[in-house]
Amino acid sequence: MLTSDPSCYLELLREFPPRPIKSDEDLMTTQAVIDTLLDAEKMTLEQRDYVNVLGILVQEYEERHVPIPDLRGVELLKGLIDEFNLKQKDLVPIFKTESIVSAVLNGQRRFTVGHIEKLAEFFHVPPSVFFDA
Repeated sequence: MLTSDPSCYLELLREFPPRPIKSDEDLMTTQAVIDTLLDAEKMTLEQRDYVNVLGILVQEYEERHVPIPDLRGVELLKGLIDEFNLKQKDLVPIFKTESIVSAVLNGQRRFTVGHIEKLAEFFHVPPSVFFDA
């Protein structure tokens, strides 16, 4: 359960005033503050609100300065596997066998509708991202 301490928000603002992020260095510093608060055992309502404000600043900077590759289909799946540190065997519940996972990743087989539905649910993304452009 979140606790409340009104003076906490002002203290957070004094320690690290939220400002627009203008450089990668600013981004790293802001992200470090966010990570420290998120790693705490308990967060107050004020800390949560403060993290949300900093998160908005990070999002705005990244939208303007961090290119997001336009990955779709198998390339997206490969990226998600890397991002989540998964192994092919982790996707067996979706594809039924590790050999099918391997064949899809190597371009020897295509996704089925069932694969796409299960992948979308597993990764919490829209099914359309697994269709090649």
